[in-house]
Amino acid sequence: MSKVYITETILRDAHQSQAATRMRTDEMLPICDKLDKVGYYSLEAWGGATFDSCMRFLNEDPWERLRKLRAALPNTKLQMLLRGQNILGYKHYADDVVDLFVKKTIENGCDILRIFDALNDVRNMSTAITATKKYGGHVEATMSYTISPVHTLDYFVDLAVTLEKLGADTICIKDMANLLLPYDAYKLVKRLKETIKVPIHLHTHNTAGIGDMTILKAIEAGVDIVDTALSPLGNGTSQPATEPIVATLKGTQYDTGLDLSLLSECAVHFRGVAQRLMKDGYLDPKVLGVDINTLLYQVPGGMLSNLISQLKQMNASDKFYDVLEEIPRVREDFGYPPLVTPTSQIVGTQAVLNVVMGRYKQFSKESRGLLRGEYGQLPGKVNEDVRKMAIGDTPVITHRPADDIAPELDKYREEIREYYEQEEDVLSYALFPQVATKFFQYRQAQKHNIDSTLLNKEDLTHPV
Repeated sequence: MSKVYITETILRDAHQSQAATRMRTDEMLPICDKLDKVGYYSLEAWGGATFDSCMRFLNEDPWERLRKLRAALPNTKLQMLLRGQNILGYKHYADDVVDLFVKKTIENGCDILRIFDALNDVRNMSTAITATKKYGGHVEATMSYTISPVHTLDYFVDLAVTLEKLGADTICIKDMANLLLPYDAYKLVKRLKETIKVPIHLHTHNTAGIGDMTILKAIEAGVDIVDTALSPLGNGTSQPATEPIVATLKGTQYDTGLDLSLLSECAVHFRGVAQRLMKDGYLDPKVLGVDINTLLYQVPGGMLSNLISQLKQMNASDKFYDVLEEIPRVREDFGYPPLVTPTSQIVGTQAVLNVVMGRYKQFSKESRGLLRGEYGQLPGKVNEDVRKMAIGDTPVITHRPADDIAPELDKYREEIREYYEQEEDVLSYALFPQVATKFFQYRQAQKHNIDSTLLNKEDLTHPV
């Protein structure tokens, strides 16, 4: 085993996990010169919720952010998170939209596409994987890690083999809820290294306080690349902090070769950004604590805050722990989906409805869709009584859901004709029609010096 490589998440997942994805491009660019000299394996800088947040809250074009970062980081690979057929939205899109999105992402400067599906249904990843290969990008095919009777060691090893055959250049273990315990990480990575040939990349968080130990045990088992976040936005619901991992490995066979003093200079800049985010109310010190509920209920940190706000709206805040106990039951009835966007929201909302309204007295539209197969193949056996209550005798979809979606690009092009400035606008609109339209109006107003406050942009706010 030679050195361990580091992917830095400060420009994407760190501020998404801790500060509602509110870091601005102008807060990133001044430090890019130093970040570019560090020698990271890659910088995760795009995708996830940044795309929506750029337009919705920051009045920024996400494509322009990618182009600016590409220009400012000439020596470092840029990486993004892509939800397979969901792209960056919350539903499946037609194959022509996925293909063009991948093409434009790579053209605008992204090197590595981390492609995942909430259900680990590889059919929902195949179009994005094929397109990434076609346009010369690096496919980081991703396994959403979770714990259930279905999600065994063999399950993940078999999934990795399938993804390698599909064309993965690297395999990522995506532990979004910090459920991967250190010794389990050791066993999983060990088996993967014995079974597949491509490098293995570990992504975890520190929500439950075990992230550093999980990374260390994975490294001992032979993992090639790990995700960390510079200390001002590291730990808690974010990734384990970069500097302590680098310091721990220094002088060992796993030495990252990264310069701690240069990392410290980068951290000084982001400390200022973190202070701004805290002052503006986006960075809550609570996200830095250890939340053991993550391990007890397998609920990711972001999902907990959504539940709290849903219960508040229903005047049922006292039912919080009842909902936490209901989540594993709903998850079992629904065939053990991993709890990651969008399935975490679907299962969480259904648990709230069950506790407040009575068990399965009411189903959300998304719950019906999940049970019908609209999101793909559920990993385990579904409770058929619950499914019947939700969808009656409607047939369950067993084919790839996107096969039912006709090409969409021409329709979107026509709909945004008055705002069209670049081909990328069609994709922004396809993913977030309302948000993108507001942003296009703002952009036009800026060009014509119209008071953009009249556009009432914050009408559209919702948690990203």
